[in-house]
Amino acid sequence: MTETKPLPFWSPAEIQGSMRRVISHLENAGVLAYPTETVYGFGGAADQAGVEALVAMKGRPPGKPFLLLISGSEMLAKLGLHLPPYAAHLAARHWPGPLTMVLPGGERRVPERLRGPEGGIAVRWTPHPGLTQLLRAYGQPITSTSANRPGVPPAMSAGEIVDAWQTEVARGRLVVLDGGRLHPSPASTVVDCTGRRPRVIRPGAISADILRESVPDLVGNV
Repeated sequence: MTETKPLPFWSPAEIQGSMRRVISHLENAGVLAYPTETVYGFGGAADQAGVEALVAMKGRPPGKPFLLLISGSEMLAKLGLHLPPYAAHLAARHWPGPLTMVLPGGERRVPERLRGPEGGIAVRWTPHPGLTQLLRAYGQPITSTSANRPGVPPAMSAGEIVDAWQTEVARGRLVVLDGGRLHPSPASTVVDCTGRRPRVIRPGAISADILRESVPDLVGNV
């Protein structure tokens, strides 16, 4: 019988103890539920099989891609993603942190299902210590989307996810990491970095005024 309880993912020992199972799950196109610096997220491997498994479970409509979580700039190079000079200024100031940037590049290295209407790939360098450890051990980015069904607020605890996705957990399709109950916080700010000037496409935790300290010609969210 598949283990349906969440995996403890709080203390350094718990996080380290979960690594082998979690990485094996990712390598077999499994979906992971995990705590982030904002809400609980769903994600998986950033390859075709992993993305399709996440699409199928979440019921994501076409044209609405997932973002990628990274733990360092070297992961951008692996994916063939590019930081325009203004994006590099934003990254230097706000990464790791609640800033998602839509970056150009990634052709033939990133599944096209992850490419948004702006033509780029959304990426965030997460500051969550457990996720950072997981990403470094795994050596690859993972996809990310909020852990909820359509019309339901994102989960703030592992128990909410287990209750709402019992079938997926019981069948072994979904492994849930329990990082405790999260405190409500704003979503990440999303900035389109595919054009000549950076453009806010979703206001969030970092205000446009703060972003303009690094890139004065930022467009949007005045």
